[in-house]
Amino acid sequence: MPVLNSGDTAFILLCTALVCVMTPGLAFFYGGLVRAKDVLTIMMQSFISMGIVALIWIFGGFSLAFGPDIGGVIGDVTYHFALDKVGGDPSPVYAPTIPFIMFFAYQMMFAIITPALITGAFAGRFNFRGYLKFLILWTIVIYLPVCHWIWGGGWLAKLGVVDFAGGIVVHVSAGFSALATVIYLGWRKDVKPGQEVAPNNLPLVAVGAGLLWFGWFGFNSGGAYAANALASYAFVNTTVAGSVAMVVWLALDWSLSRKPSFDGVLVGAVAGLATITPCAGYVDPWAAIIIGAAGATVCYFAKVVQQRLHFDDALEVWRAHGMGGVTGSLLLGVLASRTIDVVNASSHQFLMQLLGVVSVAAYSFVVTYIILIVINAIGPIRVPAEEQIKGLDESLHGEEAYKL
Repeated sequence: MPVLNSGDTAFILLCTALVCVMTPGLAFFYGGLVRAKDVLTIMMQSFISMGIVALIWIFGGFSLAFGPDIGGVIGDVTYHFALDKVGGDPSPVYAPTIPFIMFFAYQMMFAIITPALITGAFAGRFNFRGYLKFLILWTIVIYLPVCHWIWGGGWLAKLGVVDFAGGIVVHVSAGFSALATVIYLGWRKDVKPGQEVAPNNLPLVAVGAGLLWFGWFGFNSGGAYAANALASYAFVNTTVAGSVAMVVWLALDWSLSRKPSFDGVLVGAVAGLATITPCAGYVDPWAAIIIGAAGATVCYFAKVVQQRLHFDDALEVWRAHGMGGVTGSLLLGVLASRTIDVVNASSHQFLMQLLGVVSVAAYSFVVTYIILIVINAIGPIRVPAEEQIKGLDESLHGEEAYKL
């Protein structure tokens, strides 16, 4: 029978707070990267997710993700509706040494930040009313089923697909949904195809990147659901991969553009952190070095694909999160060690990871595109050209970030 452990409970309380701060951190990160006239809009999109998605999670969302399995596809929506059967006792199925209500809270933070990641892709084009509809539908129709498939005992979990802290559930789903949004919405009206848009506030980007890295320790280490050696490995692997990716990105950027870019260093670190996420608790630290380097390299040269296909992913969500999640999830099948956790590298595990990545990427892309068609039919979601040129902060919210 599950037995409550006070040390594990304190650890997950801390990890939950760390993951919570990642969404405001993302708001700062994106807010510094966009143009000055769109700062508040994109920050608002992250912060409002903390309210809307929390309500969805309470009233059926958690139950759909982690309730009793129905056909391998989704959980029973009524089982944990409005926190029914979610209390201070541990669960025999999930995290058996902490209160089940803390498992609920920890997983809620993942649900909150995932759709917020997508907003960087369509920066400067989505009106707020349309975004709220998108946020609600995307969470219900994409995040909750995908979460159940892998973490809630659904069909991918039954086949053996694993994801320690969200490489597939979070980064692949968000990254390929982001790709669908930019293809559907098209280019920003005041940005020419191929034009590079400089960040409005790099110090703000640095603050956001620092908060994301800080929170990522809880994001990955918390996947152990206990204050133990597994959490320690996930913690160390997180910072090793992020650090290595930062240096590799710097080397690539410096050698190709002839100047060391601070913007590139920050984005490279985030790409490395996204890449280690699915395998943080399955690999040795020496493997985290390889994963960080591979993640930075793949994400860096994914820019070539973006340029050739001519899609306007404003803050390169598909490049950093989508391809980072894909890379880390596949490398798990190559580098996982049974001495760390129960998964071992094998051709079978690699094929299962490939199945998980392809299934979630395809589902996220196609269903996101359908969601956009549906909500646009209800009411236009694109911001008119004149409002894009004027800036979304003033047009949509009547505010501006900087009073100069």
